[in-house]
Amino acid sequence: MAQIQLRQLDEYRWLVPQDKGLGMRTDGMIFADEKLIEDLRNDPTLQQVANVATLPGIVGKSLAMPDCHMGYGFPIGGVAAFDIHEGVISPGGVGYDINCGVRLLRSDLTRDDIEDKLEDLTGSIFSSVPAGVGKSGSFRLSRKQLEAVLNDGARWAVAQGYGTEEDLQHTEAGGCMPGADASALSSRALERGGPQLGTLGSGNHFLEIQVVDRIDDEQVAAAFGIEQVGQICVMIHCGSRGLGHQVCDDAIGVMLKAAKKYGIELPDRQLACTPVDSPEGRTYYAAMAAAANYAWANRQAITHQLRERFEQTLKAGSEKLGLRLVYDVAHNVAKFEKHQVNGLEKELCVHRKGATRAFGPGHPELPDDYRQYGQPVLVPGDMGTASHLLVGTASAMEQSWGSTCHGAGRRMSRKAALRRQHSNEVLAKLTQQGIVVRSVGKKTLAEEAPEAYKDVDEVVAVCHGAGISTRVARLRPLAVIKG
Repeated sequence: MAQIQLRQLDEYRWLVPQDKGLGMRTDGMIFADEKLIEDLRNDPTLQQVANVATLPGIVGKSLAMPDCHMGYGFPIGGVAAFDIHEGVISPGGVGYDINCGVRLLRSDLTRDDIEDKLEDLTGSIFSSVPAGVGKSGSFRLSRKQLEAVLNDGARWAVAQGYGTEEDLQHTEAGGCMPGADASALSSRALERGGPQLGTLGSGNHFLEIQVVDRIDDEQVAAAFGIEQVGQICVMIHCGSRGLGHQVCDDAIGVMLKAAKKYGIELPDRQLACTPVDSPEGRTYYAAMAAAANYAWANRQAITHQLRERFEQTLKAGSEKLGLRLVYDVAHNVAKFEKHQVNGLEKELCVHRKGATRAFGPGHPELPDDYRQYGQPVLVPGDMGTASHLLVGTASAMEQSWGSTCHGAGRRMSRKAALRRQHSNEVLAKLTQQGIVVRSVGKKTLAEEAPEAYKDVDEVVAVCHGAGISTRVARLRPLAVIKG
């Protein structure tokens, strides 16, 4: 691994200067404070930031958010924009879990309303929403139905009665990414996706019942439906399950051949890519968009199951519960977006891998009721740690293609986390904090222990300080459901 140079620009920004000897076409930039950057100085993440800067047609800098860590090809937390005529599209810049994302629901309930029913409520949701590797759900789809899910996303779910029009308005891209084509997926991808709609998955995916423990911006919080400390919310973190993984897996081999075909020199085979405007690029985009739609439909289906369980357990109707969607946002996706480049509007293919879209006030893609404030940004913690609601900024549009962090970010591998402590210890700590835990496998608890992650409050503080998203509210877990 080459020695990567770092130059501090200010308290929250670090430059990886362009090194033509490494083939870099532009600079890299990392959003971090001094503590976070120390963990990266001798880490492969810096090399990955430099590697992304070598790709053809990159516009602006190769970026990394404060939760960044080593990923497949691109760093997790990586953001890069490419010219749609001269640039490339790369599965490594999207990730295996296409449209892994987060949605947050607010309620009219307070902690006092559910305190004595929290165990029952958690158990009921756990029994209704399958979690874990390879788990199947209750939504059995025919081939025709699956194709409709892939082409229409969350719109399909709402059309089946699994949500409301407001849900779609408060979902990135309306829950349906344009350009999706179910016919671009392999038979194996379709086979894996058929039985898994409405399931949570494993790893860092979760469903949490949370309580608002701090409000940082009362005006914006109120606009998003967050009205008081003690208010109950629910956060869902999951993606496109085995279908999305297969779409990525299928694309890697194709992209390696395409890179060679189009004369693209790769510093790392994991950066396999093809020109955006090529047959291979168009096919991958169509399949990736379909997988993204599957993920939005998946989170919508889980939301439907969740609302039913709240109503049944608390014996209250939907109007009294007020379980309305604040927002749903993707973390792993490549999208065609219009941005200002040298004073001119230009369409770009923006890759966000482990990064959240954070569009600022006035953006036409935002719903009417949020447009004057900016886009809600959801930053999950993990089990015992806080999650944050932020808002996108005009500064993010200028600095990071309207992007910000997506979570705390791992600081140790799953194997290292398993060596550090036993799952029973993690469970005991969470129980001592008063957190109800339901998990399919105990191993996951150790792999996803809070100690395995960076400090989410510090990560959020960097985003806030750098101006790429600002704090609105903080939430703490009361109950956690894991795969």
